[in-house]
Amino acid sequence: MTKLDEIQAFFASQSEPKRGDLLTLHALVMELAPNCQLWYEDGRDADGKVIANPSAGYGCYTIQYANGTSREFYRIGLSANKTGVSVYILGLADKMFLSSTFGATIGKASVTGYCIKFRSLKDVNIDVLREAISVGLRN
Repeated sequence: MTKLDEIQAFFASQSEPKRGDLLTLHALVMELAPNCQLWYEDGRDADGKVIANPSAGYGCYTIQYANGTSREFYRIGLSANKTGVSVYILGLADKMFLSSTFGATIGKASVTGYCIKFRSLKDVNIDVLREAISVGLRN
């Protein structure tokens, strides 16, 4: 099964309106970065224990850990949560950037140092979300 197949199966497993929102966001990311590396994370650790929600990922950057190790991971992540959708924008040096740049104009969303979480796409300004994702893909 390819990464795209895994991502499509993940999206298909979601109920509406999350499924539609995830598919719309997937199309948006693929429009912005059509040749980016795709990722699928099932949310399980090496022992098979569920530690996070499954996510689709796009792009690539190297995470540098405090202990000196590193690993490759996605830049943009899409995940369904209990109440809606989370868009992860990873690899930003300034943890205040997302909230200070997009928080006031994105609409009904929670914006942290690396995550934009909302109930439904209709609650957010899609142009602002597009710009946030675009910035994440460029960094």
